[in-house]
Amino acid sequence: MPSLRDRLRSAMPPAEKKTETRPKSTDCMTRQASFPRSSFNLGDTLSPEDLYLVFGEHGDAIDPEQILFLDTETTGLSGGAGTLAFEAGIGFFTKDSFEIIQYVMRDYDEEGPMLRHLAEHLTGKKAICSFNGKTFDVPLLTSRFVMNRMRFPDLRQLDLLHASRRVWKLRLGRCNLSALEEAVLGKQREDDLPGSLVPQRFFDYLKTGDITLFDDVLKHNLDDVKSLTDILYSLLNAHIRPEDLSSEEDIYSVGRVLEKRGYSRKARTCYRLAERGSMSMQARISLAENLRREKCYEQAAELYRRMIAAGQGGLRPYIALAKLYEHKLSNPGEALRITCRALSIAADRNAPELSDLQKRYIRLIRKQEE
Repeated sequence: MPSLRDRLRSAMPPAEKKTETRPKSTDCMTRQASFPRSSFNLGDTLSPEDLYLVFGEHGDAIDPEQILFLDTETTGLSGGAGTLAFEAGIGFFTKDSFEIIQYVMRDYDEEGPMLRHLAEHLTGKKAICSFNGKTFDVPLLTSRFVMNRMRFPDLRQLDLLHASRRVWKLRLGRCNLSALEEAVLGKQREDDLPGSLVPQRFFDYLKTGDITLFDDVLKHNLDDVKSLTDILYSLLNAHIRPEDLSSEEDIYSVGRVLEKRGYSRKARTCYRLAERGSMSMQARISLAENLRREKCYEQAAELYRRMIAAGQGGLRPYIALAKLYEHKLSNPGEALRITCRALSIAADRNAPELSDLQKRYIRLIRKQEE
């Protein structure tokens, strides 16, 4: 005899099968804009040699058309497993133009098509130019490629954030994109959607289906991609023609980069230009160290003497000059004289260098007695 539960089940109408209300999408939304190459000064001046100045080995032997400019808009600003790039804006040079293409994921099933479009553009490129992409955009995309059973290509990273900090951090402090646009590019965006509000636009669209919610996001992203080329052009100009820079801090910073790249003579030019202004002490120290490494000992000694006369650098020029006299200029007597002066100053100030100076003094006295 059937149970009460069985009789109730037989009395209920059969459950209807759930059906998809929206067919699975086979592609994402695409927007494209084209700009004459002549409107981007970068396209006319960029060379592999110039890129090496800015990025070192990462920019070595790369032509302009081998670079993909990239900026993404994401569902979160902190990364993590739940964060997706729902929009990817890319830019690239052709023979006559600079093309910007923006791919938008309108729902989660469009992530695969969006990433496949991106993969097609990455094919044949040597480098990705981004702003903080090395830390954020590229790792995020790499993980999403893996989740979609794809492989993100291993391309060189031309990260403008790190290159910008090397040149402008000494003067500006913060080197985020908006700060650089205002202080370096001389432009300020109007009616721009703040980056912090971008993730919510995606979730609002999922709730409402209002495609116009993406308009501000796309405008914001388009401006970001265009700014990548403008900042890169400014960086190239700074490294190629540092004498045109108006700030001693920037000139000095470029000198440090050029010296690291192996352009010792160009670095000295920067230090000499920066020496005339507010960076006088730091520029003289770097210039003297540069000259010492190039074995121009007399010129380095003259700089240290000028610093001592101007009261610059505390005990540092005394110690450096004493070392030069002792080890490079074969004049232990003058080294002892400079050390005695430094000892007197260090004793009055109870400076941390006092102990080392006392040891140097004793060693020089013994040399005199030999």
